[in-house]
Amino acid sequence: MPAVAPFVLSASVLLAAAVNAQQSSFPETPLASKHFAYPDEIPYQVDTDTNLIRGTQHGYNLCNSTTEGQDSLCQTSFLNNLDDFCLWAPSKKDSLIADTEGEEVAWCTKAGRGTRLIPEGALTGVQFMRTSAYVQVIGFIDQTKINIQEGDYGGELDPHGADLRGNPMGGLVYSTAFSSDNNTYTQMIEWHNFMGGNAFCFKVCDPSNEHAADYCQHIYDRIGCAYNAPNNAQDKVFESCEGDLQDFPGVYTGEDGQVTTYTQPAESLGAITTMPYQPRVPASSNCQTFESTALYTDALKAASSSGSSQATGASGKSLDASATSSSDNASGSNAASMVRIGGESAAWMGLFWVVVAGAMGAMSVLA
Repeated sequence: MPAVAPFVLSASVLLAAAVNAQQSSFPETPLASKHFAYPDEIPYQVDTDTNLIRGTQHGYNLCNSTTEGQDSLCQTSFLNNLDDFCLWAPSKKDSLIADTEGEEVAWCTKAGRGTRLIPEGALTGVQFMRTSAYVQVIGFIDQTKINIQEGDYGGELDPHGADLRGNPMGGLVYSTAFSSDNNTYTQMIEWHNFMGGNAFCFKVCDPSNEHAADYCQHIYDRIGCAYNAPNNAQDKVFESCEGDLQDFPGVYTGEDGQVTTYTQPAESLGAITTMPYQPRVPASSNCQTFESTALYTDALKAASSSGSSQATGASGKSLDASATSSSDNASGSNAASMVRIGGESAAWMGLFWVVVAGAMGAMSVLA
């Protein structure tokens, strides 16, 4: 065997060391453990690790008027009320959530925070729900308008991920929903956002609540909004409601009264075609409905310089003089039936989505 030159051995050793350095998976500090006051303490990027398998953070967190626009890579998001929220979605057109989960950017209904704007007409129905432990938006959307490929049934974004860097990596979420003045921003440590199938749900949990991690569970990424955020949202309806608390995702009470925790099967076992339970949809009350043109005025202004509608946006209750109160949903039962298709179907119908995606051979799963 011929001798190997020392410089070749040295190069091999260096290469091996470099490869090993790139094999690190976990950051020194998980995303969910990184806390920053908004807006004064926001760094340019939250994820500063450079030797991890998934590479570096795609965008940035320090966002302002210089970053605002449809090319923004802002990864600081917000969920305040019916007329003021963001969704995580790709930065490039015709993308699959499964391919871009670590890179999603903030698409928002309000201008002024350095993000992209959800385009006019993209949102076709939205329900905002306020509870004592969390707030959430559930709705219907033309996902192609926010760069999600037509037919993509998507998956889950959350601040954890398999490597604890979050999806998107470095993504921050803030809300005024839990401040006494409805104006002070609090960082949301626990949240989940399901995107795809022309629908979405985005829930943020009160960090002062001892069950924040339970209500914003992140391990049931294959069973969608119907199980993670049970709801009675309807397409073509824009409403703001108060609601009772849901059961913790994955926890249900059987007919025998026994409380059981569902175990999600591994993706390697194939599509989920049956479920042992149907989620309880919490009762809602004090619902008020609005016209979308009175809610998403920044999108209208972006599309047309003549946009004239204005929104107050503080609580979702004084957005338009024509807002009307709907009758209370006393029981909440049957409001998010998984197979109600069409104009009154519940957002992101959980098992229906799973079955369709499995049949198409295009199931996308996000950690």
